[in-house]
Amino acid sequence: MEKIVITDSDQYLFGQGTHYEIYKKLGAHPSEENGVKGTFFAVWAPQAAAVHLVGNFNGWQEGATPMEKIGDIGIYTVFVPGLSSGELYKYLIIARDGRRLYKADPYGNYAEVRPATASITTDLSAFKWTDATWCKKREKTDVQRMPLAIYECEIGSWKKHPNGTEDGFYTYRQFADSMVEYLKEMKYTHVELMGIAEYPFDGSWGYQVTGYYAPTSRYGTPEDFMYMVNTFHKNDIGVILDWVPAHFTKDAHGLAEFDGACEYEYPDPRMGEHPDWGTKIFNYGKPEVKNFLIANALFWLKEFHIDGLRVDAVASMLYLDYGKQDGQWIPNMYGGNKNLDAIEFFKHLNSVIRGAYPWFLTIAEESTAWPMVTGKVEDDGLGFTYKWNMGWMHDFCEYMKMDPFFRKDNHYTMTFAMSYNESENYILPLSHDEVVHLKCSMVEKMPGYKVDKYANLRAGYAFMFGHAGKKLLFMGQDFGQEREWSEKRELDWYLLAEPLNNGVHEYVRELLEIYRKYPCMYDCDNSWAGFEWMNADDKEHSTFSFMRRTVSKTEEKNRKKRLLFVINLTPMTWQDYRLPLPENRKYKLLLSSTEERFGGSGLQVPEELVVEKEPCHFKDYSTVFDLPPYAALIYEF
Repeated sequence: MEKIVITDSDQYLFGQGTHYEIYKKLGAHPSEENGVKGTFFAVWAPQAAAVHLVGNFNGWQEGATPMEKIGDIGIYTVFVPGLSSGELYKYLIIARDGRRLYKADPYGNYAEVRPATASITTDLSAFKWTDATWCKKREKTDVQRMPLAIYECEIGSWKKHPNGTEDGFYTYRQFADSMVEYLKEMKYTHVELMGIAEYPFDGSWGYQVTGYYAPTSRYGTPEDFMYMVNTFHKNDIGVILDWVPAHFTKDAHGLAEFDGACEYEYPDPRMGEHPDWGTKIFNYGKPEVKNFLIANALFWLKEFHIDGLRVDAVASMLYLDYGKQDGQWIPNMYGGNKNLDAIEFFKHLNSVIRGAYPWFLTIAEESTAWPMVTGKVEDDGLGFTYKWNMGWMHDFCEYMKMDPFFRKDNHYTMTFAMSYNESENYILPLSHDEVVHLKCSMVEKMPGYKVDKYANLRAGYAFMFGHAGKKLLFMGQDFGQEREWSEKRELDWYLLAEPLNNGVHEYVRELLEIYRKYPCMYDCDNSWAGFEWMNADDKEHSTFSFMRRTVSKTEEKNRKKRLLFVINLTPMTWQDYRLPLPENRKYKLLLSSTEERFGGSGLQVPEELVVEKEPCHFKDYSTVFDLPPYAALIYEF
């Protein structure tokens, strides 16, 4: 055990916003001074009149453990001999106006289970990682050409123990052991976890954070969380966390007015508050705040071996007037509505990550047409690895909700996304946001009788998986969860006993298997080189046909590894339907959504297409067959 000292260099780098391992100095850490083991505490509170450490070890008595201010940047420190892991503590900050503020540790790694709010001392170095094989493999991965099929999940409501307790939460360890088997069976590549950084209110789903450096104690200890990540990695499953640098909660023990002044938020409420959300906005122009956030991203990467961060509410950071009326916001120095501090923050964050950890995923949930979100920083882009394609999501959901009679008049909504697909590196998200707040579950969005709803859903999923872009499904969507999601209850797993739900489940599993097996499905998602419409204009039949192809050198020699998709989104059988084909080859059926085992009609489709030298829709070849209702067909050629 080494002695922890905050040097002049540490303070200088922190003041410049470039101390990327400041979390090893600030917070509470095991230390040794003069041969005595204990815990070293450090907190940044530049406007405080005084700071005291209080906890169960000193009876929470003010003045029992005063902290010493070092240097001019406003850091207070104290070493407590004999103090080890498991001790409750807070910082008692005496504000300059005399207020006494009891604050949790902004850099603390463990917290009490809500509604209690104290930080807890812990030692992150105790866990022994065994995921070296995964970590070495990911360093060699081309993140743009790898398969990325994400299972978005909220741990507390995935499954619950039927033990009569109020929460019924699985621990991180129980969740890992159960979830690993599920993800392996279904063939997902990554799990994305909602609500991991500590937060006080379950109903916020983890998007109003108080402890950015602490995995929530709802499900166990930091070591339990490490076990979970380690388990996923040993089973070749990546881990992505939702990350919330856009805003933070006003709870008294959190970051708001931390030392009596606005240290983490903009002081002017027109800059520093979201009126609709009731939260504070980080001051991205302050170096120490940028350092807090950038170091936090690297903290999850280095200390917990996380593979990526999905950055929440990016649009709210980029626009000064996001969710605000006239008079509620301040224009930038040029009179515009762009938050120049936030733009620089993103470029700084992604430059650091891209430069040292090119395999690490930074994913933007950005809902506007902001240009070059995934563009290179040196080209004036923001530098993200991927962007959620919210436009595709909106158009897809709106189209699929329509009565099939009206779909022909909205045909373009399903083809529009490919017109801008090359502008960013996209993920197609069907996330938790689409199945809450009276939006209905995915299957209940679909029109028609129950059997029609499930047929629509299967066909829609085929369109999604075939379309350019990486994939994300929220938990429950892969078996046709019928109720909206709620964090208060587990998924309706009993539905898997129903034929239609079990059919969707098996169907999605096979889509995922095809997605991972065929490189043409993922290795060229951001270019027309990997996608070609066969017929994008058949609105009268509400059908879509397209092919996916690979551009890798090995596959150029093995041209059969291409896939043809044919999707009928009406309840009509189109007899003698003529389908354009790219060339005269053998087209072998891989998957049909009409199979009875998926809950389909059982209507037969050709196992192999008969190619005719008959021009059709700008192609020299075509075929004719009867296309069943709500059929989604995938052919290999």
